[in-house]
Order: sequence, then structure tokens, then C-alpha cells
Amino acid sequence: MRVQSLTLVAASAALLAPTTLSAATELPRKGHVAHSDDTVTAADLLDRVRTCTQVSRGRYRADDGAPADIPVCGTPGAVFWKADLDVDCDGQPTARCNRRTDPFFTAATAYQQSDDHRLKAESLPYIVIPASSDIWDHRAYGIEGGSVAAVIYQGRVQYAVVGDTGPRELIGEASYATAEGLGIHPDPRLGGVASGVTYIVFKDSRITPIEDRQAAVAEGERLARLFLRPE
Repeated sequence: MRVQSLTLVAASAALLAPTTLSAATELPRKGHVAHSDDTVTAADLLDRVRTCTQVSRGRYRADDGAPADIPVCGTPGAVFWKADLDVDCDGQPTARCNRRTDPFFTAATAYQQSDDHRLKAESLPYIVIPASSDIWDHRAYGIEGGSVAAVIYQGRVQYAVVGDTGPRELIGEASYATAEGLGIHPDPRLGGVASGVTYIVFKDSRITPIEDRQAAVAEGERLARLFLRPE
């Protein structure tokens, strides 16, 4: 779990270098209403989470020392929060995620691949959720390793899985691959953004095996369309 200062995260915004991955959906137009045979846009999803019905007992911090002002909100089909994005590089060491590139690196992730190896932050879009606590227990909402998430930033949607857990009082972290897919500078030292990221996690969803990136995108798109249907 990344624990960055607000100054460092804010300073990194100047280094953003947008990129595009096939799993990330660009925003074509604002106010578009998705249909069952249509692509779900960032605007569609953000419109669905405009208001918050808080389901967490308390609120989270974006970073150590920041105010505890981020609630977890709920709808019948999902939970969501709006926070920063700290870049997580944990799991299997790779060229861009290792002890040399990331001073906070650890080879452990809370969840594992089907071959019992840890996840690869560089290639697998995943998000980090807070460990269960009195603030909020994700397990009570059918959320676990492999649960499907939609992460939204500046008109892009990146589908991901829940891949790791972090400190009980912090929220707002995702893998190198998630940041890269959203056009966020993914460097674990200087990357990330200080605000403006929306995380939607679909209840009772799960990708098996967890490392199946294409399955996460397909299921994410399906669940997103269901999420937009009138209640």
C-alpha cells in the first residue's frame, strides 16, 4: 500500500503522460445514455454515482495525515468512492515494479493468481481496497479478491479487479497497469494523481482466474450496463 505525502502526489500531476490501453474506454460525449448493445462511457457511470448514500461507518483518508473525509457509498448493485490514486507496484517483480523502482515495494499481494504466484501490478489492472475494519467491511458487500471494478478518470474507464488490500484507514490506490490505462503517470515514486478518481466495485462479482484481464473487461462492461439500468 502506498503511503505518499499530499505534496508528492500533487507535484506528480505535472508529470502526467496520457497513454491508451485497449481496456480503457475513452469518453466520446457527455450525457450519453448507454443501452444493452452500446459502450458504457465515463459520463454514464459518473451520472449514476452523483449522490452518495454512505454505507461505511466512518470515513477514510487519502494519505497519512490527510483529513478522514472519504466515505464508501452504496447502491443496490455496487459500492463506490471518490479519491486520489496512489500507484501500487506490489506483487511479482517486473522491469517497472521492483525494489529499485519502488521504495515501498513488497512481493506480497493479498490475493494470488491461479498458479499461486502473486499478481503483476505492471500488467494487471487491479485496485487496492482497505482491509476490513470497523470503518467498513468489504466482505459484507460480496467484495473479495477478483471482484470487478470500474475506475474512472478524466473521461476514461478502466475495468479492473480487486487485487490487494491496504491499511485500514486509507483508500485510493490502484496498480501500475490501472494508472497507465487511465492516462495517469504510473511511476510508483512520482506518479498518481491527488484527486478526481472514482472507483466503482460491483457487488457479488468475481473473475476466475483473477489474472484474466480480458474476462475482467468483458464482465466489467456487462456489469456496467446492468448498473445503469433504472432501479
